[in-house]
This record gives sequence, C-alpha cells and structure tokens, in this order.
Amino acid sequence: MFFTYLRRELRRRRKAALVVASGLALGIALVIVVSSVSTGMTRAQGKVLESLYGLGTDMTVTKAAAPPGSSDEGRPRFKFDAKGSGDSTSQSSDRVMVQGFQTLASATVDQVGRQSGVADAVGGLNLTVLKVNGQFTRGEFKQFRQEQRAKGGGGGGGGPQGEVQGGGASFDVNSFTVYGTDVAKQQLGPLTSSKITSGRTFRTDEGTAKVAVLDSAYAKEKKLATGGSITVSNTKYEVIGVATADSGDAAANVYLPLAQAQTLAGAKDKITTVYVKAADSQRIAGVKSAIQKNVPGTTVTTSADLADTVSGSLSTASDLASSVGKWLSIVVLAAAFLVAGLLTSSAVSRRVREFGTLKALGWKSGRVTRQVVGEALVNGLMGGVLGIGLGLAGAYAVTAVSPTLTAKLGGGGGNGGGGFGGGFGRRTAAKAVDIALTAPVSVTTIGLAVALAVAGGLVAGGFGGWRASRLRPADALRRVE
Repeated sequence: MFFTYLRRELRRRRKAALVVASGLALGIALVIVVSSVSTGMTRAQGKVLESLYGLGTDMTVTKAAAPPGSSDEGRPRFKFDAKGSGDSTSQSSDRVMVQGFQTLASATVDQVGRQSGVADAVGGLNLTVLKVNGQFTRGEFKQFRQEQRAKGGGGGGGGPQGEVQGGGASFDVNSFTVYGTDVAKQQLGPLTSSKITSGRTFRTDEGTAKVAVLDSAYAKEKKLATGGSITVSNTKYEVIGVATADSGDAAANVYLPLAQAQTLAGAKDKITTVYVKAADSQRIAGVKSAIQKNVPGTTVTTSADLADTVSGSLSTASDLASSVGKWLSIVVLAAAFLVAGLLTSSAVSRRVREFGTLKALGWKSGRVTRQVVGEALVNGLMGGVLGIGLGLAGAYAVTAVSPTLTAKLGGGGGNGGGGFGGGFGRRTAAKAVDIALTAPVSVTTIGLAVALAVAGGLVAGGFGGWRASRLRPADALRRVE
C-alpha cells in the first residue's frame, strides 16, 4: 500500500514534485561546485607553497637572526693583495655568509626528530656568496711643464713636479645562493622542489665530495653544464647535475653536500634550517607546539603560516570561494529546504479529504505521516540525483576551462632572512606564479550531496507530516471540494 500510494502521488503531482526536486538540486549543485573549486584552490595554493619548501616538508625550524648591533661582525669584508707590477691588476674575492639566520647545532635535527608526531627531520645550511671581481689600474705620473711650474709659483725641494693622472678601480659585485643538503636524506629539503633535468643528484656516499648540483637558470646564465666545474671561494666543485625548479623559481643557485657548505662558511656542525615531515598531516599544529615547547629558542613555520603571504588573483578567488561561496551555498540550501517544506505542507492541505478518508478507514496518524515523509524523501533523492549531475557538470566546466590564476609569493623573506623558515621565506622579491585552476570532485563531496538530498527530503517531509498528523477525520470529511 505504501509504495502504491507513493507511485500514484508522485505521478499525479509531477509538477509539484519537479519544483521541489529542482529547488533542492540547485542548492546541492551549488554546494558541489563551491566545494570542488575550494578544493582546487587548496591544491593550487599547495603547489605554490610546495615550491617554497619542497615536496614532503610540512614545516621548518629556524633560529631568527640577532638584531643588528654596533658590532661589525657579519659585515662583508674583502681583502685584496697588492700583487702585480703592471699597469692593471685583476683581483677577485668571495665572501661566504650564513643566509639571514643564526645557526643551530647539528644536534638540533635529532632533537626535533624525537618529538612526538615527527616522521623525519633533516638539516640544511643556507649560504649567500658575495663575489667581487675587478681590477685596479695604476695611475700615470705626469711632470709639469716649465710654464705650469712658473704659474704655480714653483715648488720647494727641487724635485720633479707633476700629478698622477688616470688609474682607479673597476669591480663587479654579484651574489648567489648556496644550500648545503644532507645527501643521506634527500627526500626532504629544498632540492625536492626541483627535478634533475641533466646529470644526476647526489649519491649517499658523497657527503664530503666536492660536487655540486646547479639550478638550470643559473647554469644557463653562467654557461655551465654537467661535467664542468664551478669555483666557490677558491674551491673547485664538479658539476654533476642540473635541476629545474617546478615553480620556475629555484630554492638556490648552487646545491652542495652539507659538509662542504659547512666548510665554506667555517660553520662546522652548524645548520640554519631543520626540514620536518609530520607523521600525520592532521597533526601539524600539535607537532609545531611540541617543537616550540621542547626546542626553545627556535621558530617553527608551517605551510599554513605561509598561506597569508600568497597574494594575487589566487588569494582573492580563494577568499571568495571560502567565504562568499560558502555563505551563498548555505543561503540557497536554506531557501531550497524552506520552499520544499512549504510546498509539501501545501500539498498536504490540498489532500485533506484523502487523508481524512484514509484515517476513517483505519489508518493511524503515524502511517499517514510516514506516507507523506516517504513521498518527500523520494522528491529529495530525485533532487539529489539532479543536483549531483548539475554539480559534476559545473565542476567539469571549470576544469575544462582551467582559468589561470596568479599567485604572488611575497618578498618578505628577503633572501632567506625574513621571518619564515630557511626553506620557506627565501626569496628576495615577489615572484608571480601562474596556476591553472581545476575543480576536482571528491567522494566526500558526493557523500555530502547525498546527505543534503536526504536532509532536504526529511525537512520537507517533516513539514508535511506535522500538517498531516493534525488532521481529524471528521473535519476532513466535512469539507467539500
């Protein structure tokens, strides 16, 4: 009897059922599209942030640089020998400096690795090399002519009189970044944000070897290639590989084994950054708190901390999707549920004689209510199917169009010297990255759509069931339609 009435009423009231289902479908489709776009925004932002700290790294641990004082320590100094006796003398000098942070003891890596929730930790040393190349040109002494001496009133001492003309100095100053990488744990750290496109990466037995991996842009600029060599602070390193950054902006120009970077900087057993991978991505906040509590004097930076530093159209669209889109979905769903409930209640009012007759024949109020709720639930499920179809179509359209968004990585880190981690805030200037937006639909989103469809049907059925339960057979049968 239940299914007989259900089938008959849905067929007889097709227009009303279609209106209820369409309203619910619109709200559900909007939820699917907004949820999918938000997921796409999150993934796009993740790609941008991943280019900052490398694949697999969830957070970095650093020690902020000491405030500048009156001491000259750390100020670049260059010493040139007075060599050569010709008219010009070429000079070259490198200054290797720790990049922006105070150093940490290498033992900090083990200390961080022992914290609860840490899956792995690896140390790195970030350096900046200031390179000065140029030459001094000796001036030429020119003796005054006789009339010049007379005009000048003559000079004492009876020696030759004249002046030095020409001479001077011409120097070119440039800098590049060097990152010391733990070759035994290359699954973490800055090199993971790049792919080896020529040659190879470090072997685990090359901890003290004089080998280097170059960023492709830097290698092209300096006309270097695999098999060649690069000299850093009078030490020659064999170029074993060239890496291309996924984001187009590399973490460093030159990558060296950690021990070699420490030797260059005179920082034995020192690091600037600990790259950390959490055992559970949902526990990153807890891991951060544990490290800050148990490893005092350090700064822990997560990818979530960096989200606010990403600006541009990606940030604007993400804000719209997460705030305006969310509230718009809630308003549309609430309106759809209300309309469905009111239409169902109105339909019950038009079926007063029918329900009154059924009650007179022995139907209990609960049975009448279940009949109304069942019909409304089917309407909700129909709306859910329609809404899922519309939502999938909308998400597919967004993915097919793939609008390009721009993400600007703020330059607050300043060459690694900002308030972020060594692998995080390492750019000297803002860098724009173009990201193609997609709208992936997850199983969770589909499940949410089904739940909303059922909820919409139950809300509508609740309105109608409450109205039907209040009917009395005698009152219903007295009405003439």
